[in-house]
Amino acid sequence: VLNRVLTVPVLDKNLSKELYDLFMGHECGHALWTPLEGMKKAKADKINMSVLNVVEDSRIERKIKNKYPGIKSSFIKAYTELFDRDFFGTKEKELNSYNFIDRVNLHCKIGASLALTFTEEERKLLDEVESTETFEQAVELTKRICEFMADQLEEQDQEMTTVVMVQSDGEGDSDNSEGESEEQPTEEG
Repeated sequence: VLNRVLTVPVLDKNLSKELYDLFMGHECGHALWTPLEGMKKAKADKINMSVLNVVEDSRIERKIKNKYPGIKSSFIKAYTELFDRDFFGTKEKELNSYNFIDRVNLHCKIGASLALTFTEEERKLLDEVESTETFEQAVELTKRICEFMADQLEEQDQEMTTVVMVQSDGEGDSDNSEGESEEQPTEEG
């Protein structure tokens, strides 16, 4: 972003035309619409840069495909190729078990063919990801997504914390002289 120099990843010596178009189109999108000062401010404000990158990638890829409609088919073919090459490390994994932002990333890049599921609340956030227009909107949405994911994590932690009934063997238990089991709640997690 600083020098507006495009760097294309080298996967191997067989870089298809579609992959080349995807990488160049993606990086041109950043060069055109990702502001350096905005990135510096987001980092200084301790915005989660990984989440921001997913939201921003969706925004700049949508913009580059609107500016240059001929590149759309290259993006579709290239992301399919990357997925088939296991570029995302998803082979033989349950994609719907991924956290929200990882599912968003896959959905925005690969598309609806993955049939990823989203809750109603997640779908609303996904719709916002797919409609951000400005970098500032991307930053604000990133903050909300991080709050949402923190809430989800807290809920999961609470669900995993369970009360287990433990039976006493009766030894050394003066209130239980007949050896009957006594239930005692304990917390695990």
